[in-house]
Order: sequence, then structure tokens, then C-alpha cells
Amino acid sequence: MKGEEKKLLELFGRLASEQQDKLIAFAEFLSGGEPGAGNAPDGAPIAIPRARGETVTMAIRRLVRTYPMLDRRKLMGEASQFMAQHALQGRPAVEIIDELEQVFARHYQSHKSQVTRHK
Repeated sequence: MKGEEKKLLELFGRLASEQQDKLIAFAEFLSGGEPGAGNAPDGAPIAIPRARGETVTMAIRRLVRTYPMLDRRKLMGEASQFMAQHALQGRPAVEIIDELEQVFARHYQSHKSQVTRHK
């Protein structure tokens, strides 16, 4: 096992269960997670409603499935900032989720504009 893997496992072991779930969700987000989430036939977002009591982690997963056409690497920085604001600063999940939805929608509009220009 590499040094980085050992360090990650050690840090993971120190986290509370909820924090471990958030770390796993974020790792899935970074690695492309949610196998089988394909593009909608016309490249439009896939309408997935927000669940009652949705957590920030659940919202990120939903938004990644909603916008499968987006490059997750471009979203990584902003999404991680929001996750940190929620987990470390205690910002309410509802506020964070509202802002995440705006970020994903903005990235989608940019993506859509680029696709239209290249046609």
C-alpha cells in the first residue's frame, strides 16, 4: 500500500460516520461516480426533483446525475468549497443546496453555449 493510501485510510478512520459518508460521496463525485448515468437523448438535464430532507451529499449526487454532460473537474473546486462551508462552518444544508443548484445550472448554460457555438 502506498503512503498516500495509508494516510487516507488513517484520516478516514478518524472521521465520524457522517463525515465518512461525505468523503465517500465527494470521492465518487471526483472520480465520476454513479455508473450508468447517461446523457438525456437531447443533451438536456435530467429532471430529478430534490428529496425532502436532502443532505448536501445527496444533492451533489443528484446534481451530477441531473447534469451528466458536465465536466466534473470544472465543478470540483466550487462543489468542494460548498461542502466545506457546510461541514466545517455549519452553513445550513438548504442554503448550500440552493447555491449548488445555481452553480450546476450556470455550468450547464456555459456548456450549452459552447456546444451551440461549435455547431
